[in-house]
Amino acid sequence: MVKVLQKVGSKIVLMSIVATVFGCKQEVKTIEDQMKIDTPEYYTESYRPQFHFTPEEKWMNDPNGLVYNNGNYHLFYQYYPDSTVWGPMHWGHAISKDLVKWEHKPIALYPDKHGLIFSGSAVMDTKNTSGFGTGENPAMVAIFTYHDMEGEQAGKMDFQTQGIAYSLDDGNTWTKYEGNPVIGNDGIKDFRDPKVFWNEKEQNWTMLLVAGDHLQIWSSPNLKEWDKVSEFGKDKGAHGGVWECPDLFPLTIEGTDEEKWVLLISINPGAPNGGSGTQYFIGDFDGTTFTTDQTENKWIDLGRDNYAGVTYNHTPNNDRIFIGWMSNWDYARDTPTEKWRSAMTVPRKLSLRKIEDEVFLINYPIEKFSEITDKAYTEGEMELKQEQKKIIALKYGNQSEIKFSVKNPVLKMYLSNEVGDSLAIEIDANNDLVTIDRDKSGKTDFSEKFKGGAQRMDISKLPKENVEVRILLDHSSIELFLNKGQYVMTNQIFPNEFYTSLTIENTANEAVQIVNFKERKVERIWD
Repeated sequence: MVKVLQKVGSKIVLMSIVATVFGCKQEVKTIEDQMKIDTPEYYTESYRPQFHFTPEEKWMNDPNGLVYNNGNYHLFYQYYPDSTVWGPMHWGHAISKDLVKWEHKPIALYPDKHGLIFSGSAVMDTKNTSGFGTGENPAMVAIFTYHDMEGEQAGKMDFQTQGIAYSLDDGNTWTKYEGNPVIGNDGIKDFRDPKVFWNEKEQNWTMLLVAGDHLQIWSSPNLKEWDKVSEFGKDKGAHGGVWECPDLFPLTIEGTDEEKWVLLISINPGAPNGGSGTQYFIGDFDGTTFTTDQTENKWIDLGRDNYAGVTYNHTPNNDRIFIGWMSNWDYARDTPTEKWRSAMTVPRKLSLRKIEDEVFLINYPIEKFSEITDKAYTEGEMELKQEQKKIIALKYGNQSEIKFSVKNPVLKMYLSNEVGDSLAIEIDANNDLVTIDRDKSGKTDFSEKFKGGAQRMDISKLPKENVEVRILLDHSSIELFLNKGQYVMTNQIFPNEFYTSLTIENTANEAVQIVNFKERKVERIWD
């Protein structure tokens, strides 16, 4: 008899799986069978994340139009309502009071005569520069890429243009601007993903547009009429694929008054561990032109499943909140889910931190996330001698937060279950390297590109004092944060059963102290 501690919905069910032996063959129930037992129906399909945003059904990719207004965080996203694979793009819509629990809203934007509705952004036109609203009721304005599929199929190069729409009822209903498109195309094949923000220096609107392998910056007094003012990136950054989903914003370096500007650029393919990834640049913006003296490529996340992430406009306290699409174009259409496909990362607060002589873009779960963690299981302080292992039974399985501190970590960790699945994480501070290997983590045969061997992350600037290791483990994902977001890796996983144990092995030449070990249950956000 094999016992499995299975977290389902908001309940923990201890189930006995009867093993019927036919010769040497053992029959073990799959996760799909387990999920049918004693569980509410809503959001409990196999591999359905319990504390990450997913659409109720069908296909989702890039987050779009992240904007805060009247107490609501709006999440728009690329959405195809007719299939679980990519198709004619719409803008899906959801809102949240706290960026933790979400309410689904009707589709916001549908394709029209100009094309499909690709990625973009949204702003609150509080000065009523567009004339769409009033001073008392400013318009929410969406800026997006039109994609003319017929033009693309005909071999044209100008099939992507930029359009706008506005809402006067907090994003519930939308009106397309009769003058669309507001920016045409002179023959650039990949010309898309407008990110717009109010430019305090110039007292106008700034738009970022990617144009193949570089960035264009445009300006407008009214969101309708636009002029290109500069370009960036032909000789900077990674260029293994097309540039996508730009974002630009100021941040102050922690503990100082020094302000720097951060530019996000997603790229596909060309990420360090294969396929899709998001790079960042730290530099200066004078109101029209972005410059940087950065020479090395930097990445916001070295896992394989954090792409197309952008940040919120108009947030309280000017917090810079980031959400990414938790997938990779190498296999996004093939992942083993049926009713829906794709999830978002947990929302993360971005900041700048100087460590030694280098400034890092830190991304770390928002504080509100901690309010849905409960029922801590504590191991306290653990000393592991050289080559010693500690096996910890997981109380909350694939719906947990695991956190501890360790100095100069040189250790291996394995998340495993009763049917032989194993996810391997190695942190080697002596060799400045973290690796994650999900080749044996569960279902992987849906795509050869999903395997790919060990993913690698350089940690050469990890401090030598105690650092925090934090893992967020959901039904089909793992997010690893080192030193409160200095180094991050995000990955999808599809275990055949929930992980039931964590093995920690000391691979250093001396004893290691692990302190403040806690596993916390993370509550469902859909109840």
